[in-house]
This record gives sequence, structure tokens and C-alpha cells, in this order.
Amino acid sequence: METLNSIECFVRSAEAGSFSEAARRLGLTSAAVGKNVAKLEANVGVRLFQRSTRSLRLTEAGERFLREVGSGLATIQGAVANLASADGLPSGTLKVSMGTVFGRDYVMPTLGAFVARYPGISPDWHFDNRQVDLIGEGFDAAIGGGFDLPPGLVARELTPAHRVLVASADYLAQQAPIRDPADLARCDGILIRSPQTGRVRPWTLRNKSNAQAGIALRQRMTMSDPDASCRAAEMGLGIALVSMLHALPYLEGERLVRVLPDWYVDAGHLSIYFAAQKLLPAKTRAFVDFIVEEFRRQKYARRFSAV
Repeated sequence: METLNSIECFVRSAEAGSFSEAARRLGLTSAAVGKNVAKLEANVGVRLFQRSTRSLRLTEAGERFLREVGSGLATIQGAVANLASADGLPSGTLKVSMGTVFGRDYVMPTLGAFVARYPGISPDWHFDNRQVDLIGEGFDAAIGGGFDLPPGLVARELTPAHRVLVASADYLAQQAPIRDPADLARCDGILIRSPQTGRVRPWTLRNKSNAQAGIALRQRMTMSDPDASCRAAEMGLGIALVSMLHALPYLEGERLVRVLPDWYVDAGHLSIYFAAQKLLPAKTRAFVDFIVEEFRRQKYARRFSAV
């Protein structure tokens, strides 16, 4: 186990390019990571890193060793985790990343049932609107949409990731009828800024006939949070374009209505991501299957669909 810990410190340091960043991802001190790597080098009798005060670079031997052990590390860790499962039941700390509002409104309500079914699992759930480095940051799984699938990961689709135009009935009553996407040009837009780029992404609307149209709303205001955009729309300040998962409580509560209900943005799917390994830790497999089961039971795929 000591050697396995040293190898993990080496792999994470190589991925991060520094002992300090590897330490942050592993929950250790930088000194501990450096000590574990040095111990590994002493055991194998080969220098794996070229160190300086400003950089950490792999040696030729280090690059070869990383290629040989990197892909197998997750499999070995999964095997160890499965051996450690209590009484054959999934156990251990389950580190999962998910969006803030999505996690709070749709995943948190399942927490009681999950821990009751799997008492040996300790949830460590991170609520953050970003794409995490699943393997590099030590996450067991992540839930999100619109992500490029990096090598070494697989995904199971949960629901469509549709976006819809919403506004308050009072706001729409003050406007001329909106019958076509071109009519949006005379309406106030509550736009959402990407947390990654800081820019407003130009989305394209489509309808059931697969016709497409741009969104030409006047930029009245910009928000970085979808729920804040829904609240601004509820105040009658304009039209917002938000994902169905954020719009659903407002639509079901009749606080907002859809604008151009035959039109929507298709942003792919909301999925659960995890490592592509033959021997997936039992705790991860249990969580993935549980979430898929719960989403089917709640009929979220139908409720999140804009069609």
C-alpha cells in the first residue's frame, strides 16, 4: 500500500506539473507528496523528475514509467476499494461533482434513500458549476452536460439538455404577440454569461421540423447564474434562455411561461461521467446505477425535454 501511495503521488504530480497542485488534489501536504515521490525513486533506483525551483519535468525514464503505470493505477485502486468493502457491500468515501442548483434540487433529495441503501458509503459531494478533471482531481463521478469526453472516461445519459425561452405572463402581456423567432429582436433579453469564458454564447433555436433560427434578444442584462435569470424573468424584466432543469420549477409553479413553445435549444444530454475501467469500485457502480434508477423513476428525461 505504501508503494501504491507513492505511485499515485508520482502520477498526480506528473499530471499537475507540480507537487503543490498534486498535494491539493490528493488532500496531502506538498512535502508529503515530494517525500513519497523521492521514496519511489529511491526504491526503483531511477530519477523520475527533473526538479528546479520553478518547474517539475519528467525525465525520460519518468515519461516511460508514467505511460506504463498511469492507465493501470485506477484499476488497482478500484480493486483495493472493492476488497475493502464491508461485508461485500459498497463502502468508502464517494467524491462526486455536480452543478450547484442541479445538485441541490434534483440530486440532494435522493441522499436519504442512497445512504439508507448503502450505509457503508460516505458521500463527499462537490457543488460547483465547472467541468472537473475527474481522474486528476480524484473524483469518483461527475454529473453535467455539454462536456467533451476526455480519454479514460465513459458517460451514461440521464436526460436531454434542452434550453427554453421563458418570461412572466405580465411581461408578455405588455408586448406585441411573439409568434416567430424574428419577433425576439424587439424584446428585452436576460442573458447568461458562461462561467468558463465570461461571454454570452450564441445559441441556435430549432423546432420539431428541424428548422433553425438565431436568438436576437436585446441585451437588457446579463447574469452568471441560471436561477438568477429565472428570478429576473419572474420579476417581469425580460425573456431568459435557460435549461429545462432550471426552468422546470418555475414552469410547473406557473411563475413563468414558455415563449415560442415550439422552439428550443438542443444542447445535447445531461450525463453521469465516471472512469472507464473494467473493475469499477463498487461504491461508484452503486452510485451510477442508483442515479440512473432515480432519474427514471422521477421521469426526468420526459420532464426535461422541451419537445
